[in-house]
Amino acid sequence: MSDVTRAEICVAACAEVWRDAGEVIASPMGLVPALSARLAKLTFAPGLLLSDGDANYLTDPTGADSQIEAHIPYRQLFDQLWHGSRHVMMGASQLDMFGNQNISAIGSDFARPKAQLIGVRGAPGNTINHPTSYWIANHSPKVFVEKVDVVSGIGFDRARTVGAAARFHRLHRVVSNLAVFDFATPDNRMRLRSVHPGVTVDEVVAATGFILAGTEAPEVTPEPDGEALRLIREVLDPRETREREVPSAGRG
Repeated sequence: MSDVTRAEICVAACAEVWRDAGEVIASPMGLVPALSARLAKLTFAPGLLLSDGDANYLTDPTGADSQIEAHIPYRQLFDQLWHGSRHVMMGASQLDMFGNQNISAIGSDFARPKAQLIGVRGAPGNTINHPTSYWIANHSPKVFVEKVDVVSGIGFDRARTVGAAARFHRLHRVVSNLAVFDFATPDNRMRLRSVHPGVTVDEVVAATGFILAGTEAPEVTPEPDGEALRLIREVLDPRETREREVPSAGRG
């Protein structure tokens, strides 16, 4: 049996969202996306700009002896956002079949929600202006829902209603701790692209609150190769912080 953990499979799968992205700002939100963006830059996407979390963009994704490649004050980041020169990987408290995302509040009464979250933040601008992908660490029917309670990030069905304003709208991938998804269907409904090693289609279907496309014969998510594993384990995350987000109980 492979000793590759589910967390390592997820890091490698998230890295793939930046394959062929070219010279763009990789804006990963969260631990696994941050590791994945650095893995992508070290392997197949050397043109990525990686932020230090503030205004500096670095040449070395490991952080050791890193050189500043660019300095972009926060106000100028919006120029890059509106230009489309950015690919963000966000999380979601809820995500529906067309990729509408909720990070604002849970509950149908917006004035008195069951749970107040962080607000829509930059999600509307992100999803309407440049490629967006999502990382979900705990795949469940509470996250993958039929209809989100609040639309923060814009899905394909809503993008179609706003005309030319959505010409740069692109939801690229969704990666969860169970599988990888895209929207490559005629109506841009979420499609099961691959299941992670050790996960069954039935498990993914049971953990999803809507009908998925592509459940007939999805691929198996590739495991990271030897060099990618070395980078994850020895260079990017030797303290194994990734295992706190996706525990080793889910080994591939």
